[in-house]
Amino acid sequence: MQTQNSYFKNILQLNLAMLLVSTSGVLGRAVTLPPVVTIGWRALLAVVFLLLFLKWKSISLIIERKDRLKVFLGGILMGIHWVAYFKALQLSNVAIGMLTIFTYPALTSILEPLLLKLPFQKIHLFLGLLVLAGIAFLIPDFDFENQYTQAVAFGLASALAYALRNILMKKQVAKYHGSLLMMYQALIIGVLLIPLSFQTSMEALQDNFMWILALALLTTALGHTLFLLTFRYFSITTASIISSVQPVYGILLGIFFLNEVPKLATLVGGLLIISAVVIESLRTAKKKS
Repeated sequence: MQTQNSYFKNILQLNLAMLLVSTSGVLGRAVTLPPVVTIGWRALLAVVFLLLFLKWKSISLIIERKDRLKVFLGGILMGIHWVAYFKALQLSNVAIGMLTIFTYPALTSILEPLLLKLPFQKIHLFLGLLVLAGIAFLIPDFDFENQYTQAVAFGLASALAYALRNILMKKQVAKYHGSLLMMYQALIIGVLLIPLSFQTSMEALQDNFMWILALALLTTALGHTLFLLTFRYFSITTASIISSVQPVYGILLGIFFLNEVPKLATLVGGLLIISAVVIESLRTAKKKS
């Protein structure tokens, strides 16, 4: 049983984790390299940090043979998720980039019954419509020549890849430490994307190195690891509900560091999307209890 002081401390830790993860928006906007180059180097640097953490915690690095294909496919989907997300950030701003990828919980709730042959629930149709309404507010018009419309499309592709990765890795996430899975998937992403980085000059890499290093350390290694460690204090559902503050932190960082003040339509769309996330999380929590 958590005391009031320890509960407050754990809530702060969870919010710090979300703040660190949400730095991906500002850092992604700061990098001027093509997304495949940024993600390739971010992934390999993250492997180093995560490997040091796993060694420090004496966590076994072994993945059973029967799970390796799923981990590999999960790595490919994670790579698509990251690259598409960074493309969305480059085409628009932090608010649109982060809000579109945060449609993944609703996409998961719709895709999971279809792919795993589970009973489909009517509430998921409502949540899907709520998310679609939110997306409609984010899109300035339905002309794909419009950069912001392209950004929403890339953001949704990122969210779809992430939702599929989570469904695919459902059993493995329960079986292995999260940082171990993240380390191997980052390694897969890095190995596949690093050959593409030679299209960029060494000078451009040097100019962006600090931003990529910050992404690997703050966002990927520290943020995701700290978030996983909070699972010992909270249920995954509670952590998921609180994690819906992530786009809010990202937007605030965008306002503070980049002076990117979102439009009213973006805020309304974001409110609808985050509402769908919270409703699904609360519904899951009630079902489990």
